[in-house]
Amino acid sequence: MSKVAVITGTNSNLGLNIAYRLLEKIPFSEDITIVVTSRTLPRVRECIELINKHHSQLERCGVLSFDYVLVDFTDMVSVLDAYNTISKKFNRIDYFFVNAAQGVYAGIDWIGATKEILANPVDAVTNPHYKIQKVGIKSNDGMGLVFQVNVFAPYYLIHKLKPLLQKGNCKLIWVSSLMSDPKYLDFEDLQLLNSDASYEGSKRLVDILHYATYKDLEKEGIDQYLTHPGIFTSNSFFKFLNLFTYFGMLSIFYVARFLGSPWHNISGYKAANALAYCATTNTSMLDKEIKYGSATTRTGKEYLISDKTTQHEDEEVKLVKLFFENLRDEWDIKLKDQIKDTRKI
Repeated sequence: MSKVAVITGTNSNLGLNIAYRLLEKIPFSEDITIVVTSRTLPRVRECIELINKHHSQLERCGVLSFDYVLVDFTDMVSVLDAYNTISKKFNRIDYFFVNAAQGVYAGIDWIGATKEILANPVDAVTNPHYKIQKVGIKSNDGMGLVFQVNVFAPYYLIHKLKPLLQKGNCKLIWVSSLMSDPKYLDFEDLQLLNSDASYEGSKRLVDILHYATYKDLEKEGIDQYLTHPGIFTSNSFFKFLNLFTYFGMLSIFYVARFLGSPWHNISGYKAANALAYCATTNTSMLDKEIKYGSATTRTGKEYLISDKTTQHEDEEVKLVKLFFENLRDEWDIKLKDQIKDTRKI
């Protein structure tokens, strides 16, 4: 039976490279269906073409098939429709990658960026403070936009798809960030509406949500892991850069790596290393209490770092778990009449 892999945000640099590395790491004789997710059909077609091209270079004898789901995580009805579509097409899911990286950026503080780079170039491109983020941006559903896209909507989709994840003994991979520092999350503002660092706060929330849910999922036959891709070139910020500033940023990335930063993977392919590793490695060799990070040496040789710096308090975990469960139940009620469920599982 063909394995099934769902990759959210497949059309991103990281999403495509998750697909590439997954194909490289599973047995070459294994059949697999990759479910491409995107907001638009042209991007789906582009993804399938690129993944097919990579697959043809691997000389695998296993059959690669594709399906797709058009989903917009800023719209909970779209999320429900994605669940409905997937559940009608498949009876199991073996791999599920939560690759969401929405930010609400307004630009770059170039004076601040210059000062940070001159003072400490490695820290300036590892923990930057010069990216200007908008505050108070809501989705049409009335939730914090970044909170919804990066955390709650994927969580809700997982909640709905749980029977399929159970049947596939699924490896569920959350993609966090190197910048998910506890200082970015206010527990009185879990939807991140008052935060000027909502992206970083959402990734901190991903960390805590993992610790709040992985034990319950494990009892149901679903293995959930927490990962991060380090630092790599991403399309999400290109609109604020011109040719000169883009190559300037890229140069500083290489300088940071040469000076000893393990996190400047630069390549999306190397950034996907930890994610594919957790998805394809035997469960007995992994630790769900650890955050697995993609890293590289000065010369660009890739390796993994077991990041144990994701400190979390029991009370924080309980608070986040209750908050998400209550919000999930609210949306179950709001969406119950949106799509008639005719599944037979």
